[in-house]
Amino acid sequence: MPKRGKKYLQSLQKVDTSARHGFNEAIEMALDAAYARFDESVDVAVKLGVDPRHADQMVRGTVVLPNGLGKEVKVLVFAKGEKEKEAQEAGADFVGGDDLVEKIKGGWFGFDKAVATPDMMGTVGKIGRLLGPRGLMPNAKSGTVTFDIGRAVQELKAGKIDFRVEKAGIVHAPMGKVSFGVEKIRENLAAFLETILRLKPSSSKGTYLKGIAISTTMGPGIKIDATQVKDFLK
Repeated sequence: MPKRGKKYLQSLQKVDTSARHGFNEAIEMALDAAYARFDESVDVAVKLGVDPRHADQMVRGTVVLPNGLGKEVKVLVFAKGEKEKEAQEAGADFVGGDDLVEKIKGGWFGFDKAVATPDMMGTVGKIGRLLGPRGLMPNAKSGTVTFDIGRAVQELKAGKIDFRVEKAGIVHAPMGKVSFGVEKIRENLAAFLETILRLKPSSSKGTYLKGIAISTTMGPGIKIDATQVKDFLK
C-alpha cells in the first residue's frame, strides 16, 4: 500500500470514506478536504451496471458543463478554405493542415483538443498513432469530426467534455475546480449525470448507477449515495 503524506492523512480525518453521503454533503466534504496550494481539480467516478465488452452496452458521450472546467482549453482545428476562417473566428488557437501534421510529427502537442472537418481526416490519419493514445484524435462520435467547425470550437472552449466507460465499467470525468464552490460543481455534476442516465443502454439490466465517488486532485474519494440521484436532479 503506498505511503500517504501528512497533509493527505490530515485531510482524510475530515471525512468518512466508508459511508455513502448525499450529493450536496459529498461535494462539500470533497471541497473541504482539499489541501493543496494550487486550485485542485474536482473529479467524479461513476460505476455503471454495464459490460463494455459488449458493443450494445458501451456508454460514450459528450456534455457541455454549464460552468466549464475552470481552465483555458486550447483547441486545434484541421481545416482549409472557408472552414479555416470559420475556426479562427470561433476562437480556435491553431488552424491548419499539413503544416500542423508535420509539427505534431516533430513532437509538438501544445493543445488540449483537436477538431477536423471530414475532408481533412485523410491528412489527420497520418498522425493517428500519435494522437490516439493521447486522446486527441478527432472522432465523429464525440462531435470533433464535423463541418460545423464554429460550433465545435465554441463548445470545447465553453467546457465540453467527452467520456466513455472503461473496461471495469467506470466512467471518469472532470467537474471543474475547487474554487468553483459547491453550487457550480453541483450544476456541472447534474448536467453530467443527466447525460449518463440518458445514455443508459436498453440491454443494461438491473442497477444502472452502481456507485458514485467525488474527489479532488490530492484529496480522498467521497462516496455518494447513488439512490438519491433522482432527487438530486430535480
